[in-house]
Amino acid sequence: MKKSHFADDAAQFWDKRFSQPEYVFGKEPNAFLKNQVPKYMKSGDSALCVADGEGRNSVWLAKQGMAVEAFDISPVAIEKAKQLAKDKQVSVALSVASTHDWLWKPNHYDLVAAIFIQFATPNMRVDLFAQIRDSLKSGGYLILQGYTPKQLDYKTGGPPSIDHLYTTELIQDLLKGMQICDWQEYEAEIHEGDGHHGMSALMGVVARKL
Repeated sequence: MKKSHFADDAAQFWDKRFSQPEYVFGKEPNAFLKNQVPKYMKSGDSALCVADGEGRNSVWLAKQGMAVEAFDISPVAIEKAKQLAKDKQVSVALSVASTHDWLWKPNHYDLVAAIFIQFATPNMRVDLFAQIRDSLKSGGYLILQGYTPKQLDYKTGGPPSIDHLYTTELIQDLLKGMQICDWQEYEAEIHEGDGHHGMSALMGVVARKL
């Protein structure tokens, strides 16, 4: 019951946030994802976008010729994602689901994109990263982008709680047993709609399932 109430509250929060006509995080893909995908993926590969909001990343991956699934807890976001896919003339399998409700397919995807999924509480996070890892094929890749604790100084996006932000030790522990292909901790100006805008403290990781 607790999980259901949490999911209902989260859906209402994000529905309200996404209800404006503009795309909160823009229509362009996340820059780290855009830079990394050509190094590891090819047309025809399968991809899952976790909590993809209004569809900017899943639609872009579909434009690269990938077979893409995406989900988000907000029905409002998914409707906007469908419109974006239509505008860009691509097909994305879009679903309304929480990370708890999503039917995780084992050993299924060549890529899982986890871009700013920092809504996950510490307790949720362990299960979520295990589900992501299990859903990847052997040799499949996770591309992860998130904020580090210094983001609390910038206040240009992301959660206001340090428990939701990524440290090296935290992510190394969550990705234990995976091969780290790229790891970057950096500060940069990002312009992803009004939701992520300005100087930001970021972590970007590419990890491969062995």
